[in-house]
Amino acid sequence: MQPQLRYIELKTGHAHNGPAWIARVEFSKSGKTVYFNGKALKGNAHGLCSDIETREIYWISGLKKNASNRHMF
Repeated sequence: MQPQLRYIELKTGHAHNGPAWIARVEFSKSGKTVYFNGKALKGNAHGLCSDIETREIYWISGLKKNASNRHMF
């Protein structure tokens, strides 16, 4: 699968204002694992995903045209 741009936000230890990135990610063949910044995030490749090693929770979504990417609860 070709790399795609996604919005990624760290949720563990943060309310709704954790660090966030817009980055190019790669997907596994099944599409259930996202590879980002040396991390493997397991989930359904959108919504909540968890880091396989650290169990940190991330929010992953597509980019919005109006640039309001931050996930609000």
